[in-house]
Amino acid sequence: MSQRVAHRICPLCEACCGLEIALDGDRVTSIRGHAEDVSSHGFICPKGAALGELHTDPDRLRAPMILRDGVHVAVTWDEAFAEIERRLPPLLAAHGPAAAAVVLGNPTAHKAGLLLYGARLTRALGTTNVFSASTLDQMPKQLAAGWMFGHWLSVAVPDIARTDLLVVLGANPLASNGSMWTVPDFRGKAKALQARGGRMIVIDPRRTETAALADEHHFIRPGGDAFLLLGLVHTLFAEQLVRLGRLAEHTDGLAAVVAAVADFAPEAVAARCGIAAATIRALARDLATTPRAALYGRIGTCTQEYGTLASWLVDVINVLTGHLDAPGGVMFPKAAAFAANTAGAPGRGKGVTTGRRRSRVSGAPEVFGELPMTCLAEEIETPGAGQVRVLFAIGTNPVLSAPNGPRIAAALAQLELMVSFDIYLNETSRHAHVILPSFSALADHHFDVAFPQLAWRNTVRHSSPLVPPPAGHPPEWEMLVRLIGIVRGRGAAVDVRALDDELTAEDVRRVAGPATEAILAASAHHTGPDRLFDLALRAGPYRLTLDQVRAAPAGLDLGELAPRIPEVLRTPSGKIELAPPLLIEDVARARADLARPVPDLVIIGRRQLRSNNSWMHNLPMLAKGAFRGTALVHPTDAARLGLRAGGRATITRAGHADRSIAVEVELSPDIMPGVVSLPHGWGHDLPGARLATAAKRPGANLNAILDDQLRDPLSGNAVLGGVAIEMRALA
Repeated sequence: MSQRVAHRICPLCEACCGLEIALDGDRVTSIRGHAEDVSSHGFICPKGAALGELHTDPDRLRAPMILRDGVHVAVTWDEAFAEIERRLPPLLAAHGPAAAAVVLGNPTAHKAGLLLYGARLTRALGTTNVFSASTLDQMPKQLAAGWMFGHWLSVAVPDIARTDLLVVLGANPLASNGSMWTVPDFRGKAKALQARGGRMIVIDPRRTETAALADEHHFIRPGGDAFLLLGLVHTLFAEQLVRLGRLAEHTDGLAAVVAAVADFAPEAVAARCGIAAATIRALARDLATTPRAALYGRIGTCTQEYGTLASWLVDVINVLTGHLDAPGGVMFPKAAAFAANTAGAPGRGKGVTTGRRRSRVSGAPEVFGELPMTCLAEEIETPGAGQVRVLFAIGTNPVLSAPNGPRIAAALAQLELMVSFDIYLNETSRHAHVILPSFSALADHHFDVAFPQLAWRNTVRHSSPLVPPPAGHPPEWEMLVRLIGIVRGRGAAVDVRALDDELTAEDVRRVAGPATEAILAASAHHTGPDRLFDLALRAGPYRLTLDQVRAAPAGLDLGELAPRIPEVLRTPSGKIELAPPLLIEDVARARADLARPVPDLVIIGRRQLRSNNSWMHNLPMLAKGAFRGTALVHPTDAARLGLRAGGRATITRAGHADRSIAVEVELSPDIMPGVVSLPHGWGHDLPGARLATAAKRPGANLNAILDDQLRDPLSGNAVLGGVAIEMRALA
């Protein structure tokens, strides 16, 4: 066998680290960080090191599966697509495009073939029933960015390489290496910040791994983030600490913000957020008087009932303190490809539109072309025109990742056709009539479409396959093109390459018009996703080609973050919209909620370095060691409730005796009294799933007790934290 060393981008989390992989033939012998990688510079976490185990995992599906007589059996590719062709067209003909839905999961963002061609499938279906993990995670941040800056992915990220004060609210970047912020080796960058005399402050209901590294940590009541932030904004105005600087001429709405926060003095919000008024004032002064400072809020600020309000206020504070779009503050990356905020005329655009339609059953507004994931079950269950009967599940496991997972599972079981793109027979794909698995990530091309738009530094990279794909096993993009062929009435035997040519020409023609043929000719030596990468790079701000990027195994360094306002703005006014009307209106909801009693006990989730997704629980390298699916409880709460370390307990959603899970208790002073923390994505004990390693320690599904009707009203994001619970010891 031939021994060699190759390089590729890790596809397992947002850090997108560069890996150096040693192979003996097609067998991985070692994985370490690629020291020359322009983004990660040799950093690697346990997930990247486990990529070899994913490559050889015996539970990873190698062939398509069809559900026959209640059992999934392996079939040929032609049999799988023939089954879809037999069932799909009659359903669409009888019930129309509204009978179909597409659900996109987190892994889709790491697989360009699924991401780019999944969008094409949705267009071909003509359905408006699109659901994704975004409404379980980040939609509030995207909505706030869209309203303020004009595009959903114009998200300002901390310039950690130059900041002197980083305030982290409701986030644990040491475990995630960024979230809506691609920042590999966060620990190293945070230590460098401190070594140059800077400080890091963490505000979180748990003393997280990031908080342990920080200079200060403050507990905050779950769901209290918006109230803390309103108190900070009030202080900035009251103490005349507002310094817009050069952003003054590019900002509208200052007076409306002043009026909106008038009732939120630190003394008024302290009890609601659990942080003393003096601490709030000191934090506001720190942010305002430190020349290079950044406020970063993430998943804890998003997955709550004030998610959009909190996300907006984070950027309001960065604007008011003069730290938005400034070196050492929060800045807008400039991606080499696929970034809408680098396309078209700079400095002004059509902005974003929401609520163009509403979900059929709950009337939840569409945001970013999507409906809330928590509406999925009811759209399947509820009879009538537009009832979802066909589901395409692309890299998603909502039975474990979305609230009221048991209801979702029951709904999936009544679908007339479910097609799942998944590498495992898991808690969700067990309901699919057809499962279409990808081959190993090591046999696929890789190009990050979204994450360079959120990165700590401007870079561009591409990975070519390291091993050949299994004979006859199509890549995911070809599977999706075959499905489009079925939808368009050309059958499963459609000429995939010819249809892909047509689809690409249609996409280019929409934006290029008469120049289409010349543009396509320049990229004619590429096919599939590689052609889309090349086209996007050529149209991007650096005017690169895929061949140029491929020629640099470590990637191309495009420079540190630089100021982009007003060029980055795509709002109709050409200004930063500091006071979007619906957000100003939502402040009234928070005002009415100031005096709401605090529940005795609430629950939050927990991000972990080895298991931030449910599908990583089946890799032995990541599953080994102490069980990580425990419920963290403060010792004072444990004494009050009669709980003991290592014991078992039930967690029940307050007032809902029928919604209960059994958990293992872990006592820790690192969790705020009155708060319990349980990581999501566990519950690998459902019949029909084939995840041998995960099933050995299945854990409990946090989402099984959460309310699928509790949403942030603006973004539709699920409320996953701050939910009142009851907890009792089990014998």
